Amino acid sequence: MDPHRHRRGARVTARITTPDASPDLSGNDPDWWRQAVVYQVYPRSFADADGDGLGDLRGVTERLTHLAALGADALWLSPFYPSELADGGYDVADHRDVDPRLGTLDDFDAMVAEAHRLGLKVIVDLVPNHTSHQHAWFQEALAAGPGSAARERYVFRDGRGAHGELPPTDWQSVFGGSAWRRVADGQWYLHLFAPEQPDLDWSHDEVREDFRTTLRFWSDRGVDGFRVDVAHALAKDLTEPLRDLGDLPGVAEEALHLLPPGDHPYWDRDEVHEIYRDWRAVLDSYTPPRTAVAEAWVPDARRALYARADELGQAFNFEYLQAGWDAGELRQVITGSLATARAARASATWVLSNHDVVRHASRLVLPPGTDENAWLLSGGRAPGIDLAHGARRARAATLLMLALPGSSYVYQGEELGLPEVAELPFEVLQDPIWEQTGRVRKGRDGCRVPLPWTRSGPSYGFGAGGAWLPQPQWFAEYAVEAQDGVEGSALELYRSALRLRRKLLEGEELTWTDGAPDGVLDFVRHEGWRCVANLSDTAVPLPAGEVLLASSTLHDGLLAPDTTVWLG
Repeated sequence: MDPHRHRRGARVTARITTPDASPDLSGNDPDWWRQAVVYQVYPRSFADADGDGLGDLRGVTERLTHLAALGADALWLSPFYPSELADGGYDVADHRDVDPRLGTLDDFDAMVAEAHRLGLKVIVDLVPNHTSHQHAWFQEALAAGPGSAARERYVFRDGRGAHGELPPTDWQSVFGGSAWRRVADGQWYLHLFAPEQPDLDWSHDEVREDFRTTLRFWSDRGVDGFRVDVAHALAKDLTEPLRDLGDLPGVAEEALHLLPPGDHPYWDRDEVHEIYRDWRAVLDSYTPPRTAVAEAWVPDARRALYARADELGQAFNFEYLQAGWDAGELRQVITGSLATARAARASATWVLSNHDVVRHASRLVLPPGTDENAWLLSGGRAPGIDLAHGARRARAATLLMLALPGSSYVYQGEELGLPEVAELPFEVLQDPIWEQTGRVRKGRDGCRVPLPWTRSGPSYGFGAGGAWLPQPQWFAEYAVEAQDGVEGSALELYRSALRLRRKLLEGEELTWTDGAPDGVLDFVRHEGWRCVANLSDTAVPLPAGEVLLASSTLHDGLLAPDTTVWLG
């Protein structure tokens, strides 16, 4: 029996195309983002309007009613810029255009207009740390040669060794291997990620001015905010001689704990905040001010700096995403995250999945300590996981997250309960991590497989053709069509939760309830609204109160394991 077939007999009704109550986001409220539910769209995997197997902007526009019906407040659009896809679109050849395979600027404008008509704000990804090696600036730098003004926009250096044959430092790429690549004339350039992603030198005035222009370009087109990729990497200590890291790990969140704050040569340097204060002046010149959220993999206290009102205003909370399914650990993370946000006068952010991590319907039921890469390399078979258990735990995690004060970021497909597609064969992998690590790390393709919209068709409704990553047969049971209007489905749980959340959510505080059983998170929100999540292995008595919503069926006055309930 296919373990993914867990909705036997589910009835199908007509798709919902409009929300129960469209939010009024058309005004000038500068604080709309503080409690928003933001839906992340990975455009190449969301919907394909032209049938070429690659998602596109017209596909996004045609499916925006799904987001509105879900109850989202905004969509965050991952990169859609011209790119050779050396890193899933994060290798940007032109920061102020649309990849021709995904559409045109007119298509982008039409998407923004439709989103605003439906009451959805639009946030776009901004990739300021690096460009594609196909970017006009980098091509100019290669042609101009050593010592040229064109090379000053990037980080070019002579190599070490008798003939410059060794990299300038021992810095390592996040994707594996040296962070330096040698060019034909003998110099080396820095790439903290893929070799196709040369790092910009943010001490250069022309780089700073170009990104001011980019912020204005998209803001003028109606964009409401920006998600800033690798926000902690822009400023670098390029004082000669460049510093080696020696035995320090090259991954940011590990190395940053071993050096004085702000002292790493390229992660989370204090000078980066000058850049974002400059950006804030641009963002605040619009009415309402444009929002921004930092992707900054830094310790909790340092994250608050990026979220300050005179900088980006908000920062992703990765401690929450990385926490295990443990009540004590989650309570500590929630308390700390709220304190960090409060210190920055920002709102907290919560996220369970995104385009870079194993989907939480699978991740949350992997045994503690599991090597996720080894699990992916095994095709999801070692260890095997109980998908029904994963679905139950994911639903409980969702209601817990949505009850917390602040913004919730939802990754496309999690509203369908999609688990990770761990069984992708090696020959179809697209993530550069696979090749960059010598085929040791499988990468992130398993969470980027195109979405299923219908039970059948060449790509389950994704488009008229196939899909750029193969979809498993079990996707049919997770399709929007299979869940729409079906009581108890993941999709209907999300719709109910987001409708109810909009009515209940007020203020940005919570109060922990004294005396909660071990393994239970119990807190009260505005005017007595209460969230109780049982993360233990045993059922506990259900507290008194009106049941507003539950992640799983309640029986005999008990709250079963892996179940969250909202009480009024």
